[in-house]
Amino acid sequence: MTNSIRITSLKALAIILTITVAAIATIYVPVSGVASENTLSTQPIPEATPKKPKRTTPTVPRKVKFSEFPHSVKAHQKDCAACHKFPSDNWNKVRTGDSAFADITEYPKHESCLNCHKQQFFKGAKPPICSICHTNPSPRDSSRHPFPNPREIFDLSPKGKKAQSDFVVGFPHEKHIEIVSMGGERPVTFANASFVAGKARLAGEESCSVCHQTYKPQGDSPDEFVTPPPPKLGDAFWLKKGTFKTAPIGHTTCFTCHSADSGMTPVPSDCAACHSLKPAQPKADVDEKLIADMKIDDKRMLDSWRLRDSSGKYQHAYAAHSDMECATCHNVVKMNTADPLTKRVGIASCAMCHVTATAGDGGSLNVEVDARQKDAKFQCIKCHIAFGKLPIPESHTKAITEAGGE
Repeated sequence: MTNSIRITSLKALAIILTITVAAIATIYVPVSGVASENTLSTQPIPEATPKKPKRTTPTVPRKVKFSEFPHSVKAHQKDCAACHKFPSDNWNKVRTGDSAFADITEYPKHESCLNCHKQQFFKGAKPPICSICHTNPSPRDSSRHPFPNPREIFDLSPKGKKAQSDFVVGFPHEKHIEIVSMGGERPVTFANASFVAGKARLAGEESCSVCHQTYKPQGDSPDEFVTPPPPKLGDAFWLKKGTFKTAPIGHTTCFTCHSADSGMTPVPSDCAACHSLKPAQPKADVDEKLIADMKIDDKRMLDSWRLRDSSGKYQHAYAAHSDMECATCHNVVKMNTADPLTKRVGIASCAMCHVTATAGDGGSLNVEVDARQKDAKFQCIKCHIAFGKLPIPESHTKAITEAGGE
């Protein structure tokens, strides 16, 4: 009896153990992959890993150079009249006598700046923002840089020699070629350091010279170069006078016709009709280090040079060049000074004189291309400055092929 009871008790105990083991198995997981139902792990079920909060990059305040006023900044792209008064209060003091006319010749009033920059106005003893207009910002010194208009005054100032305008002037030549010379000969004022009286040419090609003349800053002096070259220059390049052409600057020439009295549109107060923000400019065939070495600081000359996206060395006063008509190289009808593409002089203009069937026939482009093809380090310096180091453009080899070369 006792043995049977013991057996029964053992069976009951076995059942209890089996149930207990099954219960424990729901709490613990196997050590590896899939284990037998009797294999237990002492590892507890890991809790879900909490997600780490996303790192946010701290916003770095944009560095602002308050000593400059770029008109291209979105917040600054307002109507001109929002800041500038036309005409300014001092218009008849900047130009006097018969040369005075209603114009913008002064910086905006303080109210225009305070509307957005009140905080910067009171930053430090000499707030940087004040240096945009003032030469020595202080409560006791109100002197200012010359306003960018008239250009002939501003360009000679310390600020004007380095300043670059945010704007381009859109002058559609096709609308002016005939108008410029209407009425035959008439007195014309021309902006070139000082205004000199001249005579308008006949309509068409010769009307170009009314506004554009060969620029010779040394006048009729015997000096060949713009600045004295080094003693051992040899065949190296040094800028010669007569390389560039002049162009009217400021409003003097334009307001001869576009005055408030004439009613001819655009009227003088419509700034945006001619002035627009400067688009991206193509690379120019110029070397800033070379400019520094030559000690050239003539603003109009540098402005012209930095816009040359074809030949940086082309000299308008060169004998063979001076006899050619402007239309030989320039498509005046399509030219708009605000659009760089319409002003570009292509290789086709040069090819008429400087490309031959073979290098032996004397074509300077042929000689340069042949030399480059023989020596990859050869620099095309006959016409170019910075561009002479670049690969030969397809347009150049195509011009030689069209001339009968290979």
